[in-house]
Amino acid sequence: MPKGYQGMVDGGNNIVEANWESVSNILQVGGTIIGSARCKAFRSREGRLKAAQNLVQLGITNLCVIGGDGSLTGANIFRKEWNGLLEELARNGEIDKEAVEKYSHLNVVGMVGSIDNDFCGTDMTIGTDSALHRIIEVIDAIMTTAQSHQRTFVLEVMGRHCGYLALVSALACGADWVFLPESPPEEGWQENMCVKLSENRARKKRLNIIIVAEGAIDTQNRPITSEQIKELVVTQLGYDTRVTILGHVQRGGTPSAFDRILASRMGVEAVVALLQATPETPACVVSLNGNQAVRLPLVECVQMTQDVQKAMDERRFKEAVRLRGRSFEGNLNTYKRLAIKLPDDQIPKSNCNVGIINVGAPAAGMNAAVRSAVRVGIADGHKMFAIYDGFEGFAKGQIKQISWADVGGWTGQGGSILGTKRTLPGKYLQEIAAQMRAHSLNALLIIGGFEAYLGLLELSKAREKQEELCVPMVMVPATVSNNVPGSDFSIGADTALNTITDTCDRIKQSASGTKRRVFIIETMGGYCGYLANMGGLAAGADAAYIFEEPFDIRDLQANVEHLTEKMKTTIQRGLVLRNESCNENYTTDFIYQLYSEEGRGVFDCRKNVLGHMQQGGAPSPFDRNFGTKISAKAMEWISKKLKQSQGKGKRFMTDDSICVLGISKRNILFQPVAELMKQTDFEHRIPKEQWWLKLRPLMKILAKYKASYEVSDSSQLEHVHLQGQEEPAAI
Repeated sequence: MPKGYQGMVDGGNNIVEANWESVSNILQVGGTIIGSARCKAFRSREGRLKAAQNLVQLGITNLCVIGGDGSLTGANIFRKEWNGLLEELARNGEIDKEAVEKYSHLNVVGMVGSIDNDFCGTDMTIGTDSALHRIIEVIDAIMTTAQSHQRTFVLEVMGRHCGYLALVSALACGADWVFLPESPPEEGWQENMCVKLSENRARKKRLNIIIVAEGAIDTQNRPITSEQIKELVVTQLGYDTRVTILGHVQRGGTPSAFDRILASRMGVEAVVALLQATPETPACVVSLNGNQAVRLPLVECVQMTQDVQKAMDERRFKEAVRLRGRSFEGNLNTYKRLAIKLPDDQIPKSNCNVGIINVGAPAAGMNAAVRSAVRVGIADGHKMFAIYDGFEGFAKGQIKQISWADVGGWTGQGGSILGTKRTLPGKYLQEIAAQMRAHSLNALLIIGGFEAYLGLLELSKAREKQEELCVPMVMVPATVSNNVPGSDFSIGADTALNTITDTCDRIKQSASGTKRRVFIIETMGGYCGYLANMGGLAAGADAAYIFEEPFDIRDLQANVEHLTEKMKTTIQRGLVLRNESCNENYTTDFIYQLYSEEGRGVFDCRKNVLGHMQQGGAPSPFDRNFGTKISAKAMEWISKKLKQSQGKGKRFMTDDSICVLGISKRNILFQPVAELMKQTDFEHRIPKEQWWLKLRPLMKILAKYKASYEVSDSSQLEHVHLQGQEEPAAI
């Protein structure tokens, strides 16, 4: 329905039937192609009466609403009044009695589309990740100009009632200070902030960034504006200060890969929820919890969202932060730990040394993970040591103590500043043990991909012979391939996915002039089809060939025929993704030649190998945050282990002292590497079971193939509750 509720009230040609082709080629378009409007009429009963009449005339009794809490609240009122509205229409002779019987109830399912991520019950609303992309692009650009002129920047981001965008972008760029509506600064913040800024200047930091949510307030609920902050910095410190208000830039642009996949998953879930709805089912919202699709009662979500606002109005700020949910609270605590360093004499010393090492191929977000681990470690009283160039550098003794200031500004850097190598530790065990002894390392944090996992296994096997290796060790998964057992996600995969999606968008666009063209694109990932499959979903591909789902010549033929049919419609181009190792004989060249021959006279082909551009680039907001948060968790785990053994001179021999940290469905888990062996296909370097394979049919359905899709794990309505202490997997 074009124009939102306004279209529903106006009726007529504002309600049109959508077909397959009408939604083709809109995946990469920002905003909404059916338009949206704030509608006064729908707020009145007369308006809703008109809307009901228009829907009944077309026999529509299922409504899928994509919008913020306002739109969803409106939908719920409409649903409650539905029967009354129909009876009134019948009394006025607008519809007949049969219609009242036939269309007696309205089913409503909501999806939350809001860049503020201000809706309770869902981890990520549709559009939030894309807004973060816009903010981070601006911050990265500002950082380069401010580095050259020693300047302070005050950045105002959207969020009238919710500080999510401000908080997460502050976390992702290591801002000096952040102002949020939910968590106003304490009395006397003016002085504290100026002290912090001048300390950072003294540490040779050339750039200060202050992020302000547009709804920022102080403890007395008085607004704090970006201009006010600028005045303060100029008068108190005399720094050259500039204000940048990002405004509507944040709403625009192409949707990020994460948003496209999120919205595709939620869209399917919403339709299925409508198909399964009965007159007794309450209106629900489909949302994301960790990495799972869930359904929640709309009324409860709206109620809780309003409770946050009420708590803020009544100055119960701690309560407001708690009601925002675990992920918001977690973000806030992580930001505070990483942004503000206590003076050395206030940090109790643990007398422990912790080493950090990068292993495998570079992945965007590794540096964010190192920064976060170093700072959390220092805050916990450890001495932190950086090990350069992987296990090879470890054996050679390329090890240096690293300080709080050394890792400043690392979050936005791509690649691996510590240097990383694929070499495994097996052949250097003696030397590595000697280095552990020389630097008296009491724990090890390994950040890397499948090599890091294999390396961890080798180190755990060598514990019997080398007592220096009997220390807590934890691995944080970081690889573009996303093939580490024990975790649904790994650092770097989201950045690679965005690169693939952007490139596919450009390649598709290049065919808009030349009709009837099919592109065959090869992605990385080793034997793991994650990038090809999810890239295919995000870019709107017609097929994605992966190792995990064997295919033969008949499948290739069926795909060619499918594309031949497609060329008869108005959409005259195709996109096929192929994972680099999906089949040793059906190579990219083979598939290209086959398609070229079979499509002769109908379409022509082009091929593209994306290659190493998938490993490079500045990390996406998701990877910066994921790297920061998961690495902080890993460091906390190390501190806890070391604390337990303090003064006991304990050797760590048990399986649970050598773990992989990962996200699994809804939780963050530490899993002993010994237990993960059972779940690993070592020959192909992938986990035996992979969650994303169940999204395969979704891609096929969206490419117009017949496939059956299993929906949300429970397809039952759950309740919104404030979760307990354990940390969620919200990112």
